Amino acid sequence: MTAAPWPRLGETTTIIMENNLCIYCGSAAGADARFAEAAEIVGRAIAGHGYGLVYGGGCVGLMGIVADAVLAHGGRVIGVIPEALVAREVMHRGLTELHVVRDMHERKAMMADRSNAFLTLPGGIGTFEEFFETLSWATLGLHHKTMGVLNVAGYFDPLIALLDHAVSQQFVRPENRKLLLVSADPETLVVDVMRQSGGGSSRQKIDLDSA
Repeated sequence: MTAAPWPRLGETTTIIMENNLCIYCGSAAGADARFAEAAEIVGRAIAGHGYGLVYGGGCVGLMGIVADAVLAHGGRVIGVIPEALVAREVMHRGLTELHVVRDMHERKAMMADRSNAFLTLPGGIGTFEEFFETLSWATLGLHHKTMGVLNVAGYFDPLIALLDHAVSQQFVRPENRKLLLVSADPETLVVDVMRQSGGGSSRQKIDLDSA
């Protein structure tokens, strides 16, 4: 199944919100055991509070830990994975919904459409790319969904410092820096991003192919 194409810039579509949280995180578990522990708590919190998980569809690393925790506690999980990454990320076959799409563009579009809010856990280049693109959409006013950063074991300290430095050098507006909720407490952050999300029945989206 593939995601519907995004509208042109300035067009508004109606999105049926499902009370889902989108998680960006690594397909590796990382060097610190606290990363995996936090991912399991996030998954448990998502299910425990009646939310759904939207994520990249893999069964390895932090991705797999979050998904398995949600499923183990009776929650629903929506995975979205591109064809090229099915083998590399070891596709999870036990999800509530699994969508294999053509490319990264469709993956990110579907993940955004199916989510009320976004939460970034430790990860690598792909996680950073997803995080910054979603943040850039927010700064452009293309969505009003809350974004959280789970700063486990200080993993994101350098990233947060970089953003603060960009603010001090007047490349990032202070109000855009404030779009991010940052916490080291997994369960509290899950609840906060979902409760504070501005996702409603409609929002503007951008056609990334024509931008």
